[in-house]
Amino acid sequence: MTLSVPGFDLLRLPGADGVELTAAVGGSGSPVVLLHGFPQTHLMWRHVAGRLADRHTVICPDLRGYGASDKPVATGPEVYSKRAMAADVVALAAALGHERFALVGHDRGALVAFRAGLDHPETITHLGILDVVPTLDMWDVLHGVPAAVGYHLFLMAQPPGLPETMIANSADAFFGSFLDAWAGDPAALPPEVRAAYLRASAAAVPSIVADYRASAGIDVTHDRADLDAGSQLAMPVTVIQQDWGARLGYDAAGVWRAWAPDLDHRLTGAGHFMAEEAPDEIAGAIRELLLR
Repeated sequence: MTLSVPGFDLLRLPGADGVELTAAVGGSGSPVVLLHGFPQTHLMWRHVAGRLADRHTVICPDLRGYGASDKPVATGPEVYSKRAMAADVVALAAALGHERFALVGHDRGALVAFRAGLDHPETITHLGILDVVPTLDMWDVLHGVPAAVGYHLFLMAQPPGLPETMIANSADAFFGSFLDAWAGDPAALPPEVRAAYLRASAAAVPSIVADYRASAGIDVTHDRADLDAGSQLAMPVTVIQQDWGARLGYDAAGVWRAWAPDLDHRLTGAGHFMAEEAPDEIAGAIRELLLR
C-alpha cells in the first residue's frame, strides 16, 4: 500500500520531455503546488496539504527521479537540472487546468521552486521556500568545518559511479542518517513514514545522485546567468528557515533579499522537516503568503 495524503487522489500526470509524475491532488479553490525535499516524497505534505485543502486545490507531486514518479536515465546534465524539474511542475499543473498557481517547496523541492519562479514568472503567482538558499549561494556559504553538515552535497557532486555505488551499498544507513540527524522532533517521522522514505530513496539512488550532481554543475550555471542578468523573483516570496545564517556565518535574509524584493523571511524553531514537525506554523505561513 502506497502511503499518501489522506483523502487525496493519487494521479499520474504528464511532466516535461515525456516524463510522467505521480501526484496527490485534493481540495478545491485556487491552486497551490507543494514540492517535497530529500530524502522524502510527497508524503511529507500529508499534514499541511489537508490544512490548505478547504480553500485551495492542493497538488503534491513526487519530483522527477523520486518516489513513484519517472526516473529517466541521466544521459546529460540537463535531465535533472532544476530547469527541467521546474518545467515538469508547470506541465503537470497545466494538465490539471491551472495556467497560474502558487508554488511552495522544501529542500530540493525549494530549489526547483526557485528555478520555476525565475523561469516562469508569468505562471508562479506566489513562492514559498522552506530551509534552503539558492544553489549558487549554497556553495558560497559552505566553508570551513561547519560545512561538514553538507557533506552529502560534495559526495554526490562527484563523477558518475562512485557515489551511486557507495550509497546503494548502504542505502538505509545513508538516507536514514539524514532523517535522524535533521529531525528536531523524531516523533514527527513515525516508523511507517520513515520506512516509506527509505524504500523510496533506496529505489532511486541513481536519480537522486543525478539531481544533486546537477546542483554542482548545470544549476550553478543557470543561477549565475540569472544573477549576471539581474533577474529577480517577481512574485511575493516567503522563506522559512532554521537559523542557518548563525550556524554558518552568513546573512540568510540578505541572501534571499538579493533575489526576492518582495520578501517575508522567517526563522523557525522546528527542525529541517518543519512541514511535519510544525504543520500549523507552515500552513499558516502559506495562507499568509497567498493573501499578499
